[in-house]
Parts: sequence; C-alpha cells; structure tokens
Amino acid sequence: MALDRDLQSIQEVRDLIAKAKEAQKVLATYSQEKVDKLICEIAKACAGEAERLAKMAVDETGFGVWQDKVLKNLLGSTITYEYCKDMKTVGIIKECEECGLMEVGVPMGIVAALIPSTNPTSTTMYKSIISIKAGNAIVISPHPNAKGCILETVKIIREAITRAGAPADIVQSISLTTIDATNTLLKSRDIGVILATGGEAMVRAAYSSGNPAIGVGPGNGPAYIERTADIPLAVKRIFDSKTFDNGTICASEQSIVTEKCIKDKVVEEVKKQGGYFLNAEETKKLSGFILRANGTMNPKIVGKSAKVIADMAGFSIPEGTRVLVSEQTTVAKDNPYSREKLCPILAFYTEPSWEAACERCMQILYNEGVGHTMTIHSQDKNVIREFALKKPVSRLLVNTPGALGGTGATTALAPALTLGCGAVGGSATSDNITPLNLINIRRVAYGIKELEEVRGSNPAPAKTAGYTPAPSGSTYTPRGDVYGAHFNEQINAGYDEIIKQSRVHSKKPCAVPAPTPGAFVSTAKPASGSANVSAADVEAITKEILKRLGN
Repeated sequence: MALDRDLQSIQEVRDLIAKAKEAQKVLATYSQEKVDKLICEIAKACAGEAERLAKMAVDETGFGVWQDKVLKNLLGSTITYEYCKDMKTVGIIKECEECGLMEVGVPMGIVAALIPSTNPTSTTMYKSIISIKAGNAIVISPHPNAKGCILETVKIIREAITRAGAPADIVQSISLTTIDATNTLLKSRDIGVILATGGEAMVRAAYSSGNPAIGVGPGNGPAYIERTADIPLAVKRIFDSKTFDNGTICASEQSIVTEKCIKDKVVEEVKKQGGYFLNAEETKKLSGFILRANGTMNPKIVGKSAKVIADMAGFSIPEGTRVLVSEQTTVAKDNPYSREKLCPILAFYTEPSWEAACERCMQILYNEGVGHTMTIHSQDKNVIREFALKKPVSRLLVNTPGALGGTGATTALAPALTLGCGAVGGSATSDNITPLNLINIRRVAYGIKELEEVRGSNPAPAKTAGYTPAPSGSTYTPRGDVYGAHFNEQINAGYDEIIKQSRVHSKKPCAVPAPTPGAFVSTAKPASGSANVSAADVEAITKEILKRLGN
C-alpha cells in the first residue's frame, strides 16, 4: 500500500538528513582554500542564472518585480561571496602566541533552512553559500508557493558543487512540501542549527523545535525625516526602497514620520515623486485589504504594485502612482497602516518636534517590528546619536534606503537576506547573518599565570601545618606532613598491610584483628604545630578504613 503524502514527506526528510550527514563529513575535511573555491563556483553559477531565476520567481509567486529580483539574486550570490571570500572559517582561524590563545572554526553540522516566498531564489543562494563557507551541509525547506523556483536554484547549485568535485548532497531541498516534513526537519536531532526566514509562525516553530535556531521577526520600520534633512533626496530614498521589488524586503520603510515645521515640504515632495495621499473613504476601503481576519498580513497585497492594490480595493489612482500614502494619528494592532505592509503602502505621521517624533517611532516599533530596522534622514549628528541610543532596533540606517541599506547593498553592513532582531525582537542575534554565525569556535588557551600571580597582594588562606610548596617547575605537590614524618611512614605501612589482607580475603568473611595498642605510635617528636596522636586515634582510623572496605 502506498504511503500518504505526509508520510512520504517525512521519509524524504529523513533520507535527506542521512545523505547530508555523509556529505558534511567530506566537507569537514576540506581546507579553507578548497571551501573557498567551492563557494566561488556556486556564486558564479547562480549569478549566471540570476535573470532566469528572477523571472521564474515572479511568475510562480506573483510577488515583486523581476528586474529587482535580479539584483537580489546578485546580492545573494556574488556580493555575498565577495564579502565572505577572505573570511577564515575553517581550521585555525586566529592565533596569538603572545597571549597564548588559538581559535579553531568548527562547523555546526547540518543547517535546516526555511526559505520564504518573497525572496525565494536569492535567499536559497545566500543561505547555501554562507552555510558551505562555514563548513556545513544544508537542507532547505521551501515555501510551497515558491517551490518550483527554489528547487531550480538548488539544482543549479548542486551542479556547480559537482563540477567542483564535492558531494552534491551538501545542498538538498525537500520536494514534498508539507507541515509534517518541515517539523521533522526542524526537530531532527541531527540538525546543527536552524536558519529561519519567513512568517512569525514559522520562526516560532524554529525556536520551539529544541534545536539551536537563528530566526528573524517581522519588520515595521518607520522612516523619520528630520528638519535638517535634504527632503527631495530623503523622499527619493524612501521611495527607492518602498518600490524595490514592490516592497517585499522586510527592512523596507512602513511609515513616514516627520515634523510639523516641514510637513508641507515633505507632502509636496511625496506627491511630486509619485506618492498618492488617500482620502478618508479610500483609506477605509484599503484598510480592509491589508490585514486578514486573524490579524496577519493579507498575502494578496504582498509584492503587488500600487495600481493593482488600488484596483483590488475598488478605487482609482492617478497614472504613474508609485506609493499609496495614508495620513494617520494612531498606532495600534488593529490599525493596519501602523503594521508591516510588504507592498507600496506607507503610513504618514506628523509630530510637533523631533522628541515627539522619536516617541512616535518607538510606539510604531513596539506595535510591531521591534528589534528590526528603522531609517532616519537628517544632517544633525546630535539627533542621530539620540535615536541611536534610544531606538529598539538592530539597524539604524542613516540617509539611505531601508531595504537596500539593511541588507548591506548601500551600506557597509554585511550583505544578508536574514536580518537578526536581537533579544528585544525575540531573536538569538542582532547581526546580519554571515558564515561566522554558523560556526562554533573552539578556543585553545595556554596557561600564562600561576595562582600566586592571580592572588597578588590579596590575603591567602593559612597554610596547613607541615605544608611543603612545590619547587619551581614541578608538577607534583607532596602531601602535607600533618603528624610528623616518622608517624606517617608507620601509619601508611599499617594501611597498606590492612588493604593487602582485605584483598586476599575479599571473597570470604574476614576479621582483621585490631592493631596492638601503641603499634603505630610514632617515637619521633611531632612536628611543630602538629597534634599528638594516640593509639586510640589510630585504631579509630583503622576501623573506618575497614568499614569503607566492607569488612
């Protein structure tokens, strides 16, 4: 009898993991040079197919703009490779003879990678390259709505791996996409780390799997236009970001916050560059399409153009409209405009001062997207510093598009398509994820001090009577001569004889006669500060030894 789809998918995952383990063992023997040549081959292959895969992703998912997805594919392949190609991740990665420290890069094993439908091909490239760079194999769980383009990307990567002479099973993907398959992958004890990019439910599943996980939360970054900003340039950058791939990158801006004293100039510039301010009726109509009944983002609006979204909501917009803008005064879970919107829709807030704008940005972030990203457009370094000190984000981007700056395309941040949100955002890290997040570091530390050096001038415990310090360079510390040398020789000889007898007679009841009173009494004068030991003391010690030996 044929297995049902769920059971087949579970077995497929088990088989993929078993093959990944064997492939990773081979990869773990590679030198840094060999690993680097392998990821170079992968990056070149992916870049060569960047346009075809971009078009496949748009055709399959209906999200975004293929021309922008080409740039995403290059970010996930060649730009990622160029960033990490000289990074030491294998073998000895750092050594300091002067301080007696050495660091060794240790692969985590198998990476379980969740791939979203918004950035499917680029994220597959990116996670494969950084995983292999760190010496890990990777098993991919594709979003069902983007499975075709993800599997095609994996095929291209595997062919490149084979050409480089490495085991193709270093990179694999689930083909029978079911919830059971993903859960089996996440909970397998053979998984070294989970790299989760996707919706909140999937990220929560990763963190509750019992395996180490790096997950990212939702974005909801406000863009603050401060009074000293170059307003035309600020609006251009915000729109460059919000329309890039129709807003599908989670670091893209979700609202504009500005000051009352420059509001008119900002509004004028927004309109000039293709922003359309919704009236009250249009705002109400559109609000019903942004969120679903369960309070989550409606996938029907994700990655769609402003015109398509307006048509769905039932109103018309001027030709050439790039972004839909709605003026708002409140922030709440049930206000969809103050939530994450992965499409060209922006909320617009006006505040009386930069301090009030600062508080508004905080309010937006704590509503959703805390720990992720926000942008500020300003020439005032003091204001920028205050925002940096107070904002609960992992990336504060200054005078740059959010989507492109957050992923490292227009900033010096690490190029990444998985952006950590820090502890405040429920993430294990605040980093842009790189190969260094996917290795463990074994630290070798040579001793450089003795206890006396550490103690310094601080008081030391009182020495036991008869304590003999170890000579310099010695590895043996003699036992303290508590009762005097001659006594110790006699009492130890008595112990040795008793233990010898107990071993000889261990298989039958044996009564060891009590020692003759005074037999072990030292005739030597006790050492200074030592206690006088009587025959009764010795007898008590002997009985305790016999008791512990079971006699």
